[in-house]
Amino acid sequence: MKLRRFSALLLPLAALGACTTPMSPVDVTRFHLGQVSERGTVAIEPATGAVGGMEFAMYERAVGQELARLGWAPVDGVGQSLYVAVLDVRSGTRERAQGSPVSIGIGGGTGGFGSGVGGGVSFGLGGGSRLEVGTQISLQLKRRSDQTVVWEGRARGSASERDSGLLAQRLATALFRDFPGESGRTISVR
Repeated sequence: MKLRRFSALLLPLAALGACTTPMSPVDVTRFHLGQVSERGTVAIEPATGAVGGMEFAMYERAVGQELARLGWAPVDGVGQSLYVAVLDVRSGTRERAQGSPVSIGIGGGTGGFGSGVGGGVSFGLGGGSRLEVGTQISLQLKRRSDQTVVWEGRARGSASERDSGLLAQRLATALFRDFPGESGRTISVR
């Protein structure tokens, strides 16, 4: 009976642990010559040699949302915008080792009114290795009229493969945090 109650308490905690994967902090570096005070329309386009596709579209959408939050109006078509946001997305994967899924512990104690020896076996979820996705986004914000770069930045972070969809929004949010940010300084955003 006690074992059933104890396992009923642990099952939700184990499920919660399986759903929450800690993500690394996002490193952000920005460069600018001063305040970027003028807002207007902005077209987001891929950097030269950047690969489009679904992954790029996910980052383009996240960057567009952040630019809109800051007062720009994203539009389709570079020729129709006051600014051009040149976006580059680079990703890679690596294996991340996990701890052993099984651990065995033995303990004991003496003193007081008696002594005892105990032991236990615990089973963790996971184990082995998992893939981790590392991504860096770089963005240059240029005036369309003279191609002057008024602001640029990059954000780099990683997440487990199953959480890589969340990484796009995390990187975009960190990139534009406290916009325009301190020029030439790298910060870590959790």
